[in-house]
Amino acid sequence: MSLQYQCPLCNQTLIKTDSTLRCTNNHSFDFAKEGYVNLLPVQQKNSKQPGDSLEMVQARRAFLETGHYSFLQQSISNTISNISANTVVDLGCGEGFYTQAIANKTNAQVYGVDISKSAVKYAAKRYPNCHFSVASISQAPFKNEFADVLVSVFAPLFELELARLANENTTLVVVSPGPWHLKELKSYIYSNINEHTEITTPKGFDKSAQSLLTETVTLGVTDIKNLIMMTPFAWKFRPEHWTALEEKGEHKVTLSFYITQFIKTAL
Repeated sequence: MSLQYQCPLCNQTLIKTDSTLRCTNNHSFDFAKEGYVNLLPVQQKNSKQPGDSLEMVQARRAFLETGHYSFLQQSISNTISNISANTVVDLGCGEGFYTQAIANKTNAQVYGVDISKSAVKYAAKRYPNCHFSVASISQAPFKNEFADVLVSVFAPLFELELARLANENTTLVVVSPGPWHLKELKSYIYSNINEHTEITTPKGFDKSAQSLLTETVTLGVTDIKNLIMMTPFAWKFRPEHWTALEEKGEHKVTLSFYITQFIKTAL
């Protein structure tokens, strides 16, 4: 089965010849030696190096390699293995931790898309069972109604783009924080900790299923630091928070996730 990308500049089909993708308007995109293709035009960048930084990518990779999120990885891949699909797109795939696990459980073509070049480079180098590209998930490099399964793990949801990519039988699988996810770490920076709520159903979809996964783990200081660095509230940690964290040493931490499935709304 051939690759199924479309040109981010003119939306024409991209055809692969050797190590290059080219459309009929002669826009071309070369594959990197690691195996990914950069389909992020300059005009779609919001900074010089958009997406997660190399430091964040390395921290997340180090934490994920400890296996503490393996129960989530397994649940996501098992969920998608039960869905009949020819094409799966992981929107905001990061380093491919979940993408490659999905590919191992399905016969579908699995695509991973992320705006972070550092993350995609890492993913493509290690996981040849998937197709990785640097691109914006708000303007994904695929034709209309392309995906049978759309996956979003802690990534922003762009409703119009999700609806565009989905066909009439598409399942959207979204992973979001459970009620008390990381509550012990949040206590360092918030005086009052609120529960995470379920995500709102994206326009154009209906909610079809949901599960809640929760585990409590004991983490050492290094793992805790890496975990914090891969979360949005890392920016709120001040020097005194890091000092208090180190002084306490090991922490028991709640890991909690919603896995929610949506189906395309019937017309």
